[in-house]
Amino acid sequence: MGFFSKLFGGKRQEEAKEVEPVEYKGFLVYQEALSEGGQYRVAGKITKQIADELKTHRFIRSDVLGNEADANELMLKKAQMFIDQMGDNMF
Repeated sequence: MGFFSKLFGGKRQEEAKEVEPVEYKGFLVYQEALSEGGQYRVAGKITKQIADELKTHRFIRSDVLGNEADANELMLKKAQMFIDQMGDNMF
């Protein structure tokens, strides 16, 4: 099946990027914009160590921007606002 995918333009798997988290009020925010049709969708995850468990909240927004840096910057702002509003209750 791999041969036919290559022959007929199947999706190539993108290499996973190493994302450096941003710390905000004890939470770690990972900016992970998704490439989509030449634009970038605002996406990422928020993590926090609670007791002995790493809690994770993933989200993908409907916002789409022209470049990855702008999408990641907006993701950080949205994540900070979400943390301010929800705190540990997001998990």
